[in-house]
Amino acid sequence: MMSDTEAAHDRPDRLYTITCGRSRAEDADLDLVTLIVSEREPEPGMQSEHARILMLCANPTAVVEIAADVGLPVSVAKILITDLLNAGDVTARHPSAPRALDQLPDPAFLEKVLVGLRNL
Repeated sequence: MMSDTEAAHDRPDRLYTITCGRSRAEDADLDLVTLIVSEREPEPGMQSEHARILMLCANPTAVVEIAADVGLPVSVAKILITDLLNAGDVTARHPSAPRALDQLPDPAFLEKVLVGLRNL
C-alpha cells in the first residue's frame, strides 16, 4: 500500500490543485520549527487539507510535523499554512531570537550541570 507522501509525489497534478498552482508560500517567515496554533474549528466544505491542519494544530504544532502528518512536502504545507494565516484561522509562534552573549548561562554553571549528568 502506498503512503500519503508517496501518493502526493506520484501525483504532481494533485499538489498543483491543492496549492491553486502556487509553488511558494507568501510568508517567508515560516521555518520548520515555527509553531502553528488553530484559532477555530474546521467548517464543512473547507478544503480537506486546511481542515486537517486546523485539527492538528489544536495544540501548537511545528510546520515540519504538520507536513509529515498531512503527508505533503513542506513547501506545500507552508502554502496551506500561509492561506490559514492570512484568513486568521491560525497563528504562528516563531522561534525566539538568538540570545545575546550577556544572556547566555554562566559557563561555570553549565560545567557543574555536565559533571552532574556524567555522575548519574
